[in-house]
Amino acid sequence: MQSIDFRNYKIPYSPAPEYSKSVAYFSMEFAIHQPLKIYSGGLGFLSGSHLRSAYELKQNLIGIGILWKYGYYDQSRHHDQTLKADWYEKTYSFLEDTGIKFTVPVHNQPVWVKAWYLPPTTFKSAPLFLLSTDLPENDYLSQTITHKLYDSDTAAKIAQMMILGLGGAKLLDELNFNPDVYHLNEAHGLSSVFHLLKKFGSKEEVKKRLVFTTHTPEEAGNEKHDYFLLDKMSFFYGHPIQEVQKLTGIDGTVFNHSLAALRFAREANGVSQLHGEVSRRMWGGYADVPEIKAITNAQNWNYWADKQLYRFMEEGDNDGFDDRKRYLKKRAFEIVADQTGKLFDPDVLTIVWARRFAAYKRPDLITHDMKRFEDLVANTQHPIQIIWAGKPYPMDYGAISVFNSLVHLSKRFKNVAVCVDYELALSKRLKQASDIWLNNPRVPREASGTSGMTASMNGSINFSTYDGWICEFARHGENCFIIPQADYHNLSIQDQDKWDLDHLYEILQEEILPLYYSNKRKWRDIIQDGMHDVRHEFESNRMAKEYYQLMY
Repeated sequence: MQSIDFRNYKIPYSPAPEYSKSVAYFSMEFAIHQPLKIYSGGLGFLSGSHLRSAYELKQNLIGIGILWKYGYYDQSRHHDQTLKADWYEKTYSFLEDTGIKFTVPVHNQPVWVKAWYLPPTTFKSAPLFLLSTDLPENDYLSQTITHKLYDSDTAAKIAQMMILGLGGAKLLDELNFNPDVYHLNEAHGLSSVFHLLKKFGSKEEVKKRLVFTTHTPEEAGNEKHDYFLLDKMSFFYGHPIQEVQKLTGIDGTVFNHSLAALRFAREANGVSQLHGEVSRRMWGGYADVPEIKAITNAQNWNYWADKQLYRFMEEGDNDGFDDRKRYLKKRAFEIVADQTGKLFDPDVLTIVWARRFAAYKRPDLITHDMKRFEDLVANTQHPIQIIWAGKPYPMDYGAISVFNSLVHLSKRFKNVAVCVDYELALSKRLKQASDIWLNNPRVPREASGTSGMTASMNGSINFSTYDGWICEFARHGENCFIIPQADYHNLSIQDQDKWDLDHLYEILQEEILPLYYSNKRKWRDIIQDGMHDVRHEFESNRMAKEYYQLMY
């Protein structure tokens, strides 16, 4: 194995000619593979698939992220099975020490930053550099900056954004890898522009090289901080507040990271066609903002898909296909049994709700009408099994209480289970366990959502509200089931929840259950249509190509 020159870094393979332009891709989290626990949810799953596809297509792209010493958190249980967040230190034998160390000013004090390297061959992903402040040169407070992903302390989170942005931009100088394009995946790495201003001399020069991807469909989701706090923490890297206000056009006392990113970006995009429209409306009233394009999120087929299901489908071997799906369910149910003491039956229709636990995703919607829920779960003619899983943000007490209420609810039923430790490995297994992948966010709050794509890649059928990526995929009753749209803009939250709940039960009881138990052939056709449709349109090689064509 040849040793890498980290002072004159080049990607260790020849880039394909159409992807020769060099890109540095900044993201707060990357979900590359189960052992590397530096992600929380969808943003990480997306950037992980992006790096895998960049590697498959031999794109000249490298990732810049952070090596979170304690990860996001480890999800275990208290003695009564309710959620317990644990943090313990992670060590990785497969990361290489680049030997690079440099400082980033935080509160006008130098903080030492060290760079680690994930080689592309380890997990078949584009090269990834991970930054850490967990060094003996730093005082304890500075060491903790890269301890926990999305620290709940405001100053700590700002410092994390500075390590990603300023630190990432400085790392590229240390590597002597001068990318043609700096790509900010979400605005966490925005502070990089204040280093680039010094490097390139003007906003115009920075703008030639910067592109930005926004992931939030609502104004409140954009990071904002007090100008004076950011200034005190050296976020602006020596640029006075007045100058920053002039450069970004953001007056007042509050600095909006997403708006600043848009004003420094030559190109910007949302993450589904619908989210592109929502974003253009949201930012349309602001001057000096690029037209927001849309590149729909996607997931990596080679990593996620069950290849045998696809092979049986392509060969037209229906018995082989059904047998494989039954085996996948049975194998996944071993994990459910191990975690919860419940024995699930591979011949029973299984619904899974699993993703990041957040209020707008409405994990417990199906339980809002307890009488109907009890009847559904007790039905012997059309039996059903339900599994929940997902990690709430450890300080989101509302989401944690929903998780815990579902845990207590599950104790009453043999066929209802709540699993913990929802990370890449369990995610794939639960998709294989499911016949129905339930996704019911409040429309229009899901920018994209990607879990349903990988569910389809594992022989599950999407059952969803009409939001995010689903709008580009859905053909109700042909490749998925859709809760019909209401006039959401004119409904209160309670009315919206009731509309969605009523239609959820109606479709479940009148369409899904009868079909599963009495028309196996049609059921298999719907699964396979979904598998076919995600294979190309929602596969991350398509997405990685589009970033080169539309953004870079």
